[in-house]
Amino acid sequence: MTRLDIMAVMAEYTYLVLRLPRGTTRDAARQLLTEHAELGGWELDRLRLYPDGRRHIRLRRRIIRQRRTF
Repeated sequence: MTRLDIMAVMAEYTYLVLRLPRGTTRDAARQLLTEHAELGGWELDRLRLYPDGRRHIRLRRRIIRQRRTF
């Protein structure tokens, strides 16, 4: 593999962190994540559910860079 092949395989992402308070229902959290996925193109990267009910969610989406054309 050449260096250019390796760079083409590596993807760059932008991240969005959501913090949902305790008391947020599972259905409400699911609906929020579904809207972000369908409308914004986000995908779930990490979800942490704390014992007190808080949720810490990290979403990501690929950065698409356009190349210059001359």
